[in-house]
Amino acid sequence: MKTVVINADPKRKGINAQLMKSALKGAKSVGAETEYVDLYKIKLSGCRICLICKQKEDECKCYWRDELSPLIEEIFESDCLLIGVPIFFSQPSSHYMAFLERLIYSMVSYKSGNKFKGKVNVGLFYTINHPRGYFEKSIKPQLKQSEGLLKMLNGKVIIDTFSNISKNEYANKSEEE
Repeated sequence: MKTVVINADPKRKGINAQLMKSALKGAKSVGAETEYVDLYKIKLSGCRICLICKQKEDECKCYWRDELSPLIEEIFESDCLLIGVPIFFSQPSSHYMAFLERLIYSMVSYKSGNKFKGKVNVGLFYTINHPRGYFEKSIKPQLKQSEGLLKMLNGKVIIDTFSNISKNEYANKSEEE
């Protein structure tokens, strides 16, 4: 079994990274072949809409030549993808969105829809600096569309949220400002 673990936070030693390194240890403990990636450490861009991926109906591949393309290929060959995504300004981090854009666009056929025939289970972990209740009510509904795109990997998609802040800390910060 192959598992790709991605930290989509610019902080390589922050809470999100710690969470994903714990997930990495967990995958290793059950014998998975693993790869850990700090997304902000690699040079990448969003989709350039070069359309080369649309020319081959039987292949899922991003042809743009940067450090993200080989990662996308590894994900297509894996069994499990674990991603830690911080939420900034009520949205996932910009590198995560660029990654998601490239991953999904390379799987889409204008003729047949999803051309990915494999199966990759996904664990998506949000880290937030909001009380959980606020996140669930005000932010999470906005994330449904991007979460739904991960279903194109044909596996289970499990989503969890970790709040970096307690209600007391949030109240204290509001009072200090």
